[in-house]
Amino acid sequence: MKNLIIIGARGYGREVYNLALQCEGYEKDYVVKGFLDDKADALVGFEGYPEIIGTVEDYVIEENDVFCCALGSVKWKKHYIELIIAKGGQFINLIHPTVIIHTNVKLGTGLICFMYSNISNDSVLGDFVTIQGFVAIGHDSKIGKWCHLNAYSFTGGYAMLEDEVCLNTRATVLPNVIIRKGATVGAASLVIKNVKENTTVFGVPARKMDF
Repeated sequence: MKNLIIIGARGYGREVYNLALQCEGYEKDYVVKGFLDDKADALVGFEGYPEIIGTVEDYVIEENDVFCCALGSVKWKKHYIELIIAKGGQFINLIHPTVIIHTNVKLGTGLICFMYSNISNDSVLGDFVTIQGFVAIGHDSKIGKWCHLNAYSFTGGYAMLEDEVCLNTRATVLPNVIIRKGATVGAASLVIKNVKENTTVFGVPARKMDF
């Protein structure tokens, strides 16, 4: 039996904890050991959660430990996962039983996938992808490492999200469109053409935003 440790004990961490309880591997392959968070009082005022057992920086990995990362920021998710990997830590996938995974889908390591999402035929997902509830990934899509797809977002067939892309809530990416590395798509936006690296787009149709 593995001991699952959740990186992040704040709002999203509490959601991932409940996801872990609902996945088929719970109490068969793993139990939840606790959280890692540098905010020691993150769970004060909340009941029914395991304890915060330390910080990522200070935690010493023990036998049978496995990890998942419950951070909504692509930047910080990558940072803390890489710290655990450098210590020899291993990550598991958490996939809600209502998720539909079609023929020939390839999944990376460290995937988090919430309820009622749909991953269509022949899609490829890289390592450490986060998929919130009710996301639809079209056939032959390619989702790069570290990507974060928020609730109700959609990618059409043959769409490509390079590494570290974030689609915010209800973002839609049309078929064959490429979102380059590090780009962010704003909530409820419609992407009709390729998006350049490290840019933020928003609107219908989505246009580059300057800050």
